[in-house]
Amino acid sequence: MTWLLLACAIVLEVVATLSMKASHGFTRKAWIVPVALGYLGAFTLLGAVLARGMPVGVAYGVWAASGVALTALLGRLIFREPLSLLMAAGVVLIAGGVLVIELGAQAVA
Repeated sequence: MTWLLLACAIVLEVVATLSMKASHGFTRKAWIVPVALGYLGAFTLLGAVLARGMPVGVAYGVWAASGVALTALLGRLIFREPLSLLMAAGVVLIAGGVLVIELGAQAVA
């Protein structure tokens, strides 16, 4: 259940971030609601994940890395933003770093 909560937090954060981009600096007022609700929900769920005992380094690492990867990919698909091979390699390196943190946390536990 903890990992499901974290996944939902990640999705809400990505939705909020993409909505902020779609708002064009909040000039498109309809996007303010998904931005606010998305971030509120994401931080609430992240707090619940931490309250359930997931180490903060693991929770935040997975949340941040997944958010970066999903936002980069969806930014490319939705907003036609650049995603070069070098940028994709950076996303892979971030994911690898999070994996190492998770493995390290499991080794200590």
